[in-house]
Parts: sequence; structure tokens; C-alpha cells
Amino acid sequence: MLDIVTLLNQIDDVMYFPILIIVMAAAGLYFTIKTKGVQIRLFPESLRILLEPSSDENSVSSLQAMLVSTASRVGTGNIIGVSTAICLGGPGAVFWMWVMCIVGASSAFIESTLAQIYKRKDSDGKFYGGPAYYIEHGWHKPKLAILFCICLIVTYAVGFNLLCSYNLQSTFIDYSFYNSLTPYIIGIVIAVLTGYCLLGGGKRIVSVTSTIVPLMGLSYVAVALIVIILNYANIPAMFVLIFQDAFNFQSIAGGLAGSCLVYGIKRGLFSNEAGVGSAPNASASADVSHPAKQGLVQTLSVYIDTLLLCTATALMCLSTGVARDAAVSGAPYVQNAISSVFGFAGPVFITVAMVMFAFTTLLGNLYYVDNALILLNGKKMPSKRFMNIFYIAATVIIFIGAIIPMDAAWAIADITMGAMTLINLPTCMAMGKTAFKCLKDYESQKKQGKEPVFMASNIGLSEEELHHWK
Repeated sequence: MLDIVTLLNQIDDVMYFPILIIVMAAAGLYFTIKTKGVQIRLFPESLRILLEPSSDENSVSSLQAMLVSTASRVGTGNIIGVSTAICLGGPGAVFWMWVMCIVGASSAFIESTLAQIYKRKDSDGKFYGGPAYYIEHGWHKPKLAILFCICLIVTYAVGFNLLCSYNLQSTFIDYSFYNSLTPYIIGIVIAVLTGYCLLGGGKRIVSVTSTIVPLMGLSYVAVALIVIILNYANIPAMFVLIFQDAFNFQSIAGGLAGSCLVYGIKRGLFSNEAGVGSAPNASASADVSHPAKQGLVQTLSVYIDTLLLCTATALMCLSTGVARDAAVSGAPYVQNAISSVFGFAGPVFITVAMVMFAFTTLLGNLYYVDNALILLNGKKMPSKRFMNIFYIAATVIIFIGAIIPMDAAWAIADITMGAMTLINLPTCMAMGKTAFKCLKDYESQKKQGKEPVFMASNIGLSEEELHHWK
């Protein structure tokens, strides 16, 4: 097993440095320059759009689509991912997460705008789409669209769920009852619960957790703020530590693959998924008058995930000054930080939050693959028998995730996510002109005092090229 883990880590290291760092930086900077910093410049406009109601009561609004994509982003990565980055990469990883967020938000704008332009409508009048559809219908590369679908399925059904399951069980490590059998027990419980919900039962469980998770997210931010405020004396030194480590280029150059720079980019990407190609699947479902609206709204989702939730974890941990090293990377570091203020209640709160985040993430990840399976099955839903077999296999993967080594769980998630990104971002760069024209059309109509309404001819596309827009 160790040899396999070593191989996975080597692939992971090479994929992110130099390949993905260059691709992500090039794409993010290119989109930022070409859109004149749309993710910052039109931030107030994105807030205004968020509150717009849908024109049809039965359709999905911008806010609803944004909440779906935010729910898929928010999860164990906001807690465990940040902790791992700080413990293994250093405090400077927080700064590079921020950079990744702001630059990457432009990629989120482009991919979600393209998803809106090339979205489809089913027989029930509901919209759907995503990268596979703009790759196939916009870039006219159906084979690449199929490859992207396969990568998405492997990422969400395997990579992310293995890691989510591992992260969930790791929150129990510091409890006295934890022993060598605990991961197996936790793995069986969450696999059975997830399988039960996927196979048609557990609707009440899904409903309850979906309601609780947003409240848990707000509670988590509130608890983090309390910890930070009570450690206010350490705040100046904490920021000095973050920036000193972030710009310690001698240290970064000495071990780049394990540096704060690479860990910040890795964990930032895992958390906010900007440019990965996941959020566009949700973005395509929104009923808006102009594609650029959903692109703008999706930049907010990236900010909420990283600048709010990830930053809350980072500052809470660093402000307490508790020991950080490889031995406590993951849940223990966060639990140690929160227990310094709340005692035993702190780790219990983190465990409850992780259980809620992880469970909804596991279900959300598997629902995300539906669009990909439909496209691979000739644009129609696979048979119920096939889906049942698929869900059973997915629950087995969840069990395996609880018992594999931490390095293997992170490496598999990084590699599969990286594969999606390496297809989606170059596609977005190749199709960028379409999104740029769309943004220009939106701003032109706004300057004329109009409520922007999109027409294909406005950006040089024909109705035949698009499925929904005239």
C-alpha cells in the first residue's frame, strides 16, 4: 500500500507543480485582464442580481442555483483542508488561498457564463448543462466532452467521496473510544446511511440535514469569530506570520511541492472548485435573462467559500497559537484550537459540524454525476437497475474511504480534481471570446439603462448553435 501511496503522491506533486499552477495562473490572469477584473469591478452588481426573483415561479433562480453550487463547495475542505494546508505547508498557505480565490473567481465567472449560454431544456421545461455541453456544442469536441464526463464521475463518485469519508472519520481520532476498529465502524455507518438515501429512502434525513447545514455553517463562523475575538491580542502577530511565511521564497524554493504556495493552491482549489467545472452544472439550471448574470453570481459563491469559511478556520486556528505539525494535521488541529476556548464542547461541535457537512457532501457529490451519466447514456437517464448498481458501488467506495491512509485520500482527490481542471480551464480559454462578448453585451445594455436580455445574434452566434437562447 505504501508504494501505491508514494506513486499517488508523486503524480499529485507533478500535476500541481508545474502543470496546474501554470494553467490555473495563466487562465485566471487571462480572464481577469480580459474582463478588466470582473470579479472585483462588478461585485456590487453581483449582489444586486442575487436578490432578483426568477421570472417563472417553477424555475430555478440565480440565488437558488448559487446556493446549490455553494452547498457543493462548502464541506470538509473548509475545515480539514485548511488545517492540512497550514500544518503541512505553513501559515503562508492562507495567503495563497486568498490569491487563488480572487484570481480564480474570474474563472468561475467564465465557466458559469458559458454553461448558461450553452444550456439545454428538458421535456419538463427545466434547464441543465455544464462543461460537457459547452465542450460538445460550443467547442464541437464531443469526444473531449465524453472524457470530461468520465473525469467528473471519477472525481465526485470516487476521489471526493473517498476523501470526504476519511475526513469524517478523522474527526473522532482524539476521542478516548477511538481504536483500530473505529474507522471500519464509521465507514459502515455512513456507507449504509448514504446508500439508504440514494436508493430512495431517507428523504426525511436528507431534508433535515439540508436544512441544518446552512445553520451549522453560520454557527461555525460565529464560533470561529468568538475564538478570534477572545484571542485578539494575537491577531497582529498572526497576520505577520501569514505574510512572512507566504513570501519566504527561500523556504518555498527549497521544497516547492510541500510549500505553503502549493498547499494553498491545492486546498484553495479543492475548497472553492473555481475552474474545476463542477459549479457550471448548477449554474446552467438557473432561469436568468442574461448568461452573464449567473457568471457574476457564481463569483460570490467562491468568495463565500474561501474568504468567509476557509478564512474563519485559518484565523481561528492561528489566533490560538496551538501547536501545528504533521501529527495534528486535519481535524485534530482545529479541535485543539477550538477546545482552547470552549473546552470539551469545542471538539464535539466540530465533530457534529463535520458529520453534517460530510453527509450532505457525500450525497451532493453523487447527485452531481447525474448530468454526466445522462450525457454518456445518449442524453437520457440510465435505467433504474444501472443506477442502483452504481449507487451500491458508490457506497462501497465511501466505506473504503474511511479506512485508507490520509495521504492516499488527499492524493486521489487532488489527481481526479486536477484532471477535470486540465480539461475545463483550457476549454474556457479557447472559448473565452464568447464569454467576453457576452459580458460586453451585458454591460452595454446596462449603460443604456436597460435590463439586460440576451440574444444570440448580439454576440455573433446563431439560434441553431444554441438550444435555448434566440
